[in-house]
Amino acid sequence: MSKRADTSLLTDQVYEMIHESIMNGDLPAGSRLRIRDIAAQVGTSVMPVREAIRRLEEAGLAERSPHKGAVVKGLTLAELLHVYDVRRLLEVEAARLGAARITPGDTARMQEEFDLMRAAIAEHRVVACLDHDEALLSILYEASENPVLVNTIRMLWEQCRAYKIVGAAGTMDTGEDDSLWTFQQRLVDAGRDHDADAAATVNNESLLDATARIRVQLAAQQDAG
Repeated sequence: MSKRADTSLLTDQVYEMIHESIMNGDLPAGSRLRIRDIAAQVGTSVMPVREAIRRLEEAGLAERSPHKGAVVKGLTLAELLHVYDVRRLLEVEAARLGAARITPGDTARMQEEFDLMRAAIAEHRVVACLDHDEALLSILYEASENPVLVNTIRMLWEQCRAYKIVGAAGTMDTGEDDSLWTFQQRLVDAGRDHDADAAATVNNESLLDATARIRVQLAAQQDAG
């Protein structure tokens, strides 16, 4: 029993390590997940690594590639459109419900996350920008008092994190970063005013804009490749 528990704990640790590397962009899409290399890096046997990668595959963060084995899940235009269509369905409603119920204290927290996001954009810190953006949205969505809705949205965020990194980094590189923050400021204002319809409209526009930006970046990457 103890040995089984130790293996499970190691699997959790390996999973968290790889998961964090994917979320912060250290392991971009297409990166090979070499079992023996990872095992040597963390100082464990291959068994916990295999199990951790299996869990990543189940979570939609890794996939099997011919002649490569397990890799960080790649980017496709079709998946981008599917994921963002579902995000719009869920997040527009989450914004509508949240704006109707959010408290002044929570809108103040949204503003704090917005300010931190603006600072991250100014310093070209892509991952920090996305982290604060998701924290801002989480505050609004949690006000909907629907934990199933919020948890489903968070799972989608994980699946499309690589897309978001590509889109945010590409937008920052252009020097025209208004689209990374103007929608969020309007969202904070809508929450402050308890304007549910405005919050829903802003979120819809924001996700359509993000889809278009990421689509352009993916096309540019494919042309370069």
